Amino acid sequence: MSEGRRKLAAVAQHALWVVFFVQIVVRFVTDLPYGYWVSWLPALGAIAIGLVNSRAARRRIDRAPRTPVEVEPPVTGRWSALNSPADKVPSHGTHNFGQSYAIDITAEPAEGPARPVPVWFWPVARRGEAYPAFGAPLYAVADATVVHAEDRQRDHLSRSSLLGVLYFWLVESVGRTVGGPRRVVGNHVVLDLGEGTHAVYAHVRQGSLAVRAGDEVVAGQRIGHCGNSGNSTEPHLHFQLMDGPDLDTARGVPFTWRGVGVPASGEVFTVAGEAAARERSRAA
Repeated sequence: MSEGRRKLAAVAQHALWVVFFVQIVVRFVTDLPYGYWVSWLPALGAIAIGLVNSRAARRRIDRAPRTPVEVEPPVTGRWSALNSPADKVPSHGTHNFGQSYAIDITAEPAEGPARPVPVWFWPVARRGEAYPAFGAPLYAVADATVVHAEDRQRDHLSRSSLLGVLYFWLVESVGRTVGGPRRVVGNHVVLDLGEGTHAVYAHVRQGSLAVRAGDEVVAGQRIGHCGNSGNSTEPHLHFQLMDGPDLDTARGVPFTWRGVGVPASGEVFTVAGEAAARERSRAA
């Protein structure tokens, strides 16, 4: 499928979801001039587009699998993987937004306060500062050009309880889907690594970015901090490589982190602090 067709499909899919959810809201106020089941047609259309896109992505991967691109890790310290392409592709259950080979990671420090575990009832939510990942520095994975950077969206509370998770899936995720990809990924940075490869850092902390579009960065340079913006249940980094800068049309590219590989879900890994040391030496 050409880039133009992928863009058209993405726009159509988003428009159909918007129409579907608008109908739901309107039905709380007044009756619509057509039957209840007719109002489900936009949702069915959006799902059908998603299924077609998914099959096309799977055929492309099976027909011409790409060699993983080796880059530096985007963090230092002790972390664990939450959703990983080492376990399944697509790692997040969808090829949308170039997520085929995306990974989620969160900080798991050996010393200091531990990452809070999910609970059934209380506390319903926690502040971002309760998590060791919140505010952790993020580093450029290669020499690159910044093609997109935004950090104005707020960091919300964690969805750390059953009630919080239900709210996340039934209310918040719906609203962010209607809002489009930038509301899903939250504050984010897109780096052009050259040779048709782009890196995305999602859920960045509000106001933390040290780069803007057009900036040149080098591997190991600090570009921002981990946060909890966008479609996120707790502070973590969502990282992916893709073949273009547009989340609507880009296709996922497999990656491997130098010295780490691709950690599987639940795997704890440690990245030495060379990246931070290189940044400090440049700033001195």
